[in-house]
Amino acid sequence: MKKGILFFVAGLFFSLVSVGQEKEQDTVPDKPERPAFESSYIIDNPTNILYNKNTLEIQMSHRFGLINGGENDLAGIWGSANIRIGASYAVHDRLTLGFGTTKDKRLQDFNWKVGLLEQTRSGRIPVSVSYYGNFTIDARKRGLNLFPTRQSRYSFFHQVIIARRFSPNFSMQIAPSISHFNLVEQRMRNDVIALSLGGRYKVSPQTSILLDYSQPFVHHLGGEELDMDPKAGFSIGAEFATSGHAFQLFISSFKGIVPQQNYMFNRNDFFAGDFLIGFNITRKYNF
Repeated sequence: MKKGILFFVAGLFFSLVSVGQEKEQDTVPDKPERPAFESSYIIDNPTNILYNKNTLEIQMSHRFGLINGGENDLAGIWGSANIRIGASYAVHDRLTLGFGTTKDKRLQDFNWKVGLLEQTRSGRIPVSVSYYGNFTIDARKRGLNLFPTRQSRYSFFHQVIIARRFSPNFSMQIAPSISHFNLVEQRMRNDVIALSLGGRYKVSPQTSILLDYSQPFVHHLGGEELDMDPKAGFSIGAEFATSGHAFQLFISSFKGIVPQQNYMFNRNDFFAGDFLIGFNITRKYNF
C-alpha cells in the first residue's frame, strides 16, 4: 500500500511539472529559477542545492534516541544519540566537495554533488537535476574483528535528485538512489535501490514545513520478507532559514545520518511509534 502511494505521488509530481510548464508564458525571461530549497538537506536526504563558487557550508546533524526507546530517558533526549559534523566547499558553481564524520560506527564520508540541469523561469527546463554521491569508511577499531579486509569497511551511495520550484511557497523533489555495502550480514543483499520524495511549503518568509519519505525496494527469491529487511523512512518537521543559515527541527524514523545507513539498515516504523527527535543546522560562508 505504501509503495502504491509512493508511485502515485511520483506520478503526480511529474504531472504537476507538465502542467506548470504549460502555464508558463513565453514572455518570462529565460533565467535560472530561484532555488527550490533553502538548505543542502531536506531532513534525511540531500537536496539539489548547489552554492556559488567558493562557498563553504558547515553542517551539524543530531539524532536523539527513540521516543519509545525505554523508560526514564525524557522522550529519547537522554538516550543514545547520533551526531554528524561535516563541511562542503563549492569548487565550482556546479560542483561541491565535502567531508563528514559520524558518531555511530565512526563513519567517515567523502561526498560530492554535481549540477546537471537547472530549472528556468520560462519553463524551457522544467526541473533541476543534480547528482549526489559519497564514499564512506567504517573506521571502528581493528580489534573488534568486524572486517576481514580493508575493503569490507567501504560503502557507497549514489542519488539523482530531480527538483522543481512550483511556486514561491511550494517545492518538491524526487530522488532515486542506490546504496552499496561491500560487507553485509548473511542473506542480505549488498545493494538496495530506493526512491525518496521530499517537499517544502513556506508558511512565512523564514519558516517552512518539511516532509521527507524514503522507500527502499528489497526483493527476495520466493517473495518472502525477512526481519532484516529495511523499512521505509518518514520524517516531518519545520525549517527556520535566513540568507546564511538553516535550522531544521523534526521527528523521523531514521537514526542514521549517512544516507546508505538508513536505506540499508533502518528497522524503525514511524507509524508504529518508532520515531525520534532530530535537528540539522547548516551555516554557509562566502569567500
